Amino acid sequence: MKFVIRKAAGLAVASVAVAAMSVTGASAAQAESPTHGCPYPYVCFYVDDHAYNAGTPIAKFRDVTSSYQTVTSRPHYHVVNTRNDDVAYLRLQDGTSICLPPNFETVFANAYSVTGIRISSSSTC
Repeated sequence: MKFVIRKAAGLAVASVAVAAMSVTGASAAQAESPTHGCPYPYVCFYVDDHAYNAGTPIAKFRDVTSSYQTVTSRPHYHVVNTRNDDVAYLRLQDGTSICLPPNFETVFANAYSVTGIRISSSSTC
């Protein structure tokens, strides 16, 4: 499985063996304006690339919580974190979770479903 981290505008690229998804970073200035329909300070879910490109999130979360909020489980989510200082933990159907840093986004392969989200006030994973 592979987890790819990319900075916005094609800057540094790093690969780490973790899960089949891609994470892309955006600058703080970009995150303050809506990113594909996801305004600051939300973490938005898109059901597929068409919805993402159309700027139509199917769910938005912004509250810092101590436990996971339920997300309708679907394969192939595209998730965008527009928050500048808060990470988002995404719980997968197998009970594991990944951390989405501030101003990053990720796309999950069809084999993975997100079942929960917890936004933390921590600025690092």
